[in-house]
Amino acid sequence: MTNTSNKHLHVIAFATPYPPRYGGVIDVFYKIKALHSQGIHIHLHTFTYDKHPEREELKPYCENIIYYRRNTGWTAALNKMPYIVKSRQNTTLLQNLLRDEHPVLFEGLHTTAYIDHPQLSHRLKIYRESNIEHHYYYHLFKAAKNAGTKAYYLFESIKLFFFQRKLKHADKMLAVSKKDADYLQATFPDKSVLHLPSFHASEQPNVAGGQGTYALYHGNMSVSENYVAAEYLIKKVFSHLSVPFIIAGFHPPEQLKKLASQHNNITIVENPDNEAMFRLIREAQVHVLVTFQDTGLKLKLLNTLFNGRHILVNPKMVAGTMAENLCVTANDEFELQHKVMQLMEAPFDEHNLSERKRLLEKYYSNNNNAMTFIKTVFGK
Repeated sequence: MTNTSNKHLHVIAFATPYPPRYGGVIDVFYKIKALHSQGIHIHLHTFTYDKHPEREELKPYCENIIYYRRNTGWTAALNKMPYIVKSRQNTTLLQNLLRDEHPVLFEGLHTTAYIDHPQLSHRLKIYRESNIEHHYYYHLFKAAKNAGTKAYYLFESIKLFFFQRKLKHADKMLAVSKKDADYLQATFPDKSVLHLPSFHASEQPNVAGGQGTYALYHGNMSVSENYVAAEYLIKKVFSHLSVPFIIAGFHPPEQLKKLASQHNNITIVENPDNEAMFRLIREAQVHVLVTFQDTGLKLKLLNTLFNGRHILVNPKMVAGTMAENLCVTANDEFELQHKVMQLMEAPFDEHNLSERKRLLEKYYSNNNNAMTFIKTVFGK
């Protein structure tokens, strides 16, 4: 085992990584937890909206935690720097980083305001990619319906495209998907780019045997990407089937609830707690996961691979994830309809489970990926 007793790491998180309820925050929290278990001393810097941001749950994994209020509002939004970066630019953060010589992990483009700062030029700087942000914001632009929102996302996408050039100041880059790693390597050919999948809540698959009685889609419904996917599944797939279909997630818009109410076989479970969501995932027979943005690694896919039965996806959901062989793929709504019906009748058996265990251990073990991170950053 690598000697980590004197290894220290600054982690700059774009948001407080507790509770770990969504995407990048899940990756940050379980990465901190896994690195701590390997003896790495974590100095956490995190941005917050809260007046009283301290989270006791983070203290067991960190040497110290410093909270910074985000600088939100029009001043940050109208700056030439992308809003997600400018609102996290804080001189106190820079001063705190300069107190020692430890490596710095920048979690997402959001946190990279100082990645090119001259006073950090000699430091080991690691960029953790969670999305190719200008691609992500361009997809948000296409999905948005309000004209003002569309304009905001389009301008942010352009600003993010030009801002990403600052990543040349990173010494190492860690991408959540193979597709994103390939993009970064092509964009920054002289940099060390590694595919390191997202960290997550599970270490071993916990899939129920037998058969379930419903299909499930889950996600944060206030995120336009998830809302568009849920709307598509209602209109194009499950409105043409009699299969019970549950949509579960945070803050479903009224329009989505109204649309679902028009169909007797479709139910929305609003704001389930962690226990209820886990139960819904384990008991579903088919997980129907579609996206129209092939960006990053979808944490809902990873969560479902560890805890759910059959997984039916469109190609963009599994692009660059190394999970293609563990899911059934459908290219359009007609294939989705047909394969939902097939999978509702197919037990999830030992062969399915053993193959899933093999791949998840190879690519998505938190322990293995923590060791890879340590070797990449600190050497053997």
